[in-house]
Amino acid sequence: MAVAVWKLPSFFQHAACFLFCPTGAMDFLEKPTIAFVRLKDTVVLESVLEAPIPVRFVFMLIGPSQSGIDYHESGRAMAALMADRVFNATASLAQASSDLTNAMADFMDCSIVIPPTEIQNESMLQSMVSFQKKMLQQRLRPSDTQLLLDDKLKASEEPKEDPLARTGRPFGGMIKDIKRRYRHYLSDFTDALNPQVLAAVIFIYFAALSPAITFGGLLADKTEHMMGVSELMISTCVQGVIFCILAAQPILVIGFSGPLLVFEEAFYGFCKSQGVEYIVGRVWVGIWLVIIVVVIVAAEGSFLVRYISRFTQEIFSVLISLIFIYETFAKLIRIFQAHPLVLNYESYPNTALLSMCLMFGCFFIAYFLRRFKTGHFLPGPLRRIIGDFGVPISIFFMIAVDISIEDAYTQKLVVPKGLTVSNTSARGWIINPMGEKIEFPIWMMVASVVPAILVFILIFLESQITTLIVSKPERKMVKGSGFHLDLLILVGMGGISAIFGVPWLSAATVRTVTHANALTVMSKGPKPEIEKVVEQRISGILVALLVGVSILMEPILKMIPMTALFGIFLYMGITSLSGIQLWDRTLLLLTPKKHFPTEAYATRVKPLRIHLFTLIQIVCLVILWVVKSSTVSLALPFVLILTIPLRILMTGRLFTEMEMKCLDADDAKVTFEEEPGEDVYTESPLP
Repeated sequence: MAVAVWKLPSFFQHAACFLFCPTGAMDFLEKPTIAFVRLKDTVVLESVLEAPIPVRFVFMLIGPSQSGIDYHESGRAMAALMADRVFNATASLAQASSDLTNAMADFMDCSIVIPPTEIQNESMLQSMVSFQKKMLQQRLRPSDTQLLLDDKLKASEEPKEDPLARTGRPFGGMIKDIKRRYRHYLSDFTDALNPQVLAAVIFIYFAALSPAITFGGLLADKTEHMMGVSELMISTCVQGVIFCILAAQPILVIGFSGPLLVFEEAFYGFCKSQGVEYIVGRVWVGIWLVIIVVVIVAAEGSFLVRYISRFTQEIFSVLISLIFIYETFAKLIRIFQAHPLVLNYESYPNTALLSMCLMFGCFFIAYFLRRFKTGHFLPGPLRRIIGDFGVPISIFFMIAVDISIEDAYTQKLVVPKGLTVSNTSARGWIINPMGEKIEFPIWMMVASVVPAILVFILIFLESQITTLIVSKPERKMVKGSGFHLDLLILVGMGGISAIFGVPWLSAATVRTVTHANALTVMSKGPKPEIEKVVEQRISGILVALLVGVSILMEPILKMIPMTALFGIFLYMGITSLSGIQLWDRTLLLLTPKKHFPTEAYATRVKPLRIHLFTLIQIVCLVILWVVKSSTVSLALPFVLILTIPLRILMTGRLFTEMEMKCLDADDAKVTFEEEPGEDVYTESPLP
């Protein structure tokens, strides 16, 4: 019996992973037996191999000697097959044996077999090799292009313009954004003639309406109804329509967010303590916002987004998720304090208990329907529809439960009738910058530049990071984006909107990614790939208009129990943690090493180094939370920015370049070209 160990192709060599091929003749067998095994993790076969080589794939072929099979050459052929990048990737991700047989048939369809006697000369052989190589490379799907290491193919790729490159001229970046994006303006409307756009509008409407209502209720609670649901919904409608008409990246869904809620609460508390009118102070903050954004865009300041690494992005993302989760339980605790449990259930139904049931019921139904989307029950299209509409379904179900229990009180959503402000006795739709009830102090007009800088930083971070996420190459978006132009439109609209006493908005990360996914066209087959994203402006415009029209649905909206919406808050907070590497690495603190995932950061960095990096991020997160909860919560954006130089200082001191590349770089940008002599930890590299 022969045993061979074949090294995998060059793009897996960094992983030191091998194919183990025990082949040979065993005469006690009646017929040949073959097996192909993919191990869950790489294993060092110490009892079989002399060298400590990690093995991931095992191919076994044994049988009687009289079968006529050359077992060793068959093992060599299997190793050659595994050396093909496409087949190797298929073997790494295969879910059934049919995936392997189909990949093998695909390989053979692109193979040319010529008897040696038919080869006339070396030039004929070279032309055949070149032709077969071209056929094999054409098998690569769009998402497999990263597997190609051919320099000629890389050189033939069309270079894309860097939207963050500085021109050195005032407003040069914004002018480039306009030239790059507006040439596709007409197609942004004609491309919308697609049934998928209509489906996306219906879905995103509920995805945008739920946070608008929920954040509006929270905003009214934090500001004593100086702003609330009506102001937020009108702001979402008007600013959303303007943004989608003018923006360079209309796929962005703008809305209110957790950090902006923290700022509004802190600024309201500050104005109240100083005896100045909060709603008037926002006008002067808005004036400074317009000045700041014009200066920043003129100086092409969006290039600074290059320095916002994954280290900062993840801390910011987890902070937003924790704000959602915290607000949910804080509200529930306040309900228990206002309506304590009683023992006489027959006469006094418990408001707190019913509120808790509505909140968790709404959360679990929405979460279950989200998981149901990828389950096995019901046909696929029906399953996806149910999953996509999981949030509104859960809200409507909890409304029905609340209505059916007539003798129990629950707090309902406070919605003004028609287009009226939340607090008609304190303000109108136009805010006098010199003061509504009392004269606004001059010193505060100047001092408003400080909170304006804080608001700008919040909008800058969330909007630019969201644009980066949506514009990743794997989404196949071809019309481009515009960091400078979109920042000017978004912040400029926010500054002007303060005159009308409506909230500032930023690009909402979760809603934007959901919008992009809803507009994504996938290829057909067992392994769907992204073909394109329907890039257009109509879906965003229609969603914004529908949110605005919803303000006239006061009879229906006032039936929604607040605790049901807080269940959606909990749902958004928990589901948004999914896919954040910081959260995954936090769970690794309690996970045995043998159960670590096969991601680059877990296979190429030692566990103690991973935990150290995670703990540093957790400490930064705790500091941000303490600042958010303290009297200096207005300084939250400044503290967040400090994580950028912290990350730079750690590189080369606490962590090597390779470690930071694995832990902090985007997955699509990770390369594994080690420097000579660099010590790199490697284990379990394949999925």
